Amino acid sequence: GTGSMDKSCKVWDIRSGTCIETLYGHTDEVLDISFDHRGKQLLSVSADATARVFDTTTFKCTATFVGHEREISKGTFNPSGKRVATASSDKTVRIWDVNSGKCLQTLDGHSDEVFSCQFNYSGDMLISGSKDNTCRLWKDTNSGKLGGAL
Repeated sequence: GTGSMDKSCKVWDIRSGTCIETLYGHTDEVLDISFDHRGKQLLSVSADATARVFDTTTFKCTATFVGHEREISKGTFNPSGKRVATASSDKTVRIWDVNSGKCLQTLDGHSDEVFSCQFNYSGDMLISGSKDNTCRLWKDTNSGKLGGAL
């Protein structure tokens, strides 16, 4: 898939090079997109400070995440596809529940915009990268939440 300054995402057939579907809903440019590991869900993040999850079978939006104060530059699914992490220029990373659309946790600690985040293979740690020239490793403290940046 691709994201665009025209506020849309396009899903492509890589064999034929044709556009399968164009996804709408954001009110500003789409800055990043990613699939869950099964390819069943697509995540888009935008300069409008929201993230959206789309079902790749129906191409319907199944969740919209609202809560960041500034643009979201990166989004990623955890290994199970049940959680999403978003990195924002508001200096935070947020963890979202895909089913409810609710923010489960806000990770504070960076002193400048956060432009990257990624879960580890088992989903119990997340790394975030920031314009403050640091990376933070957030570890699950057995509470189901990430904390204790290393």
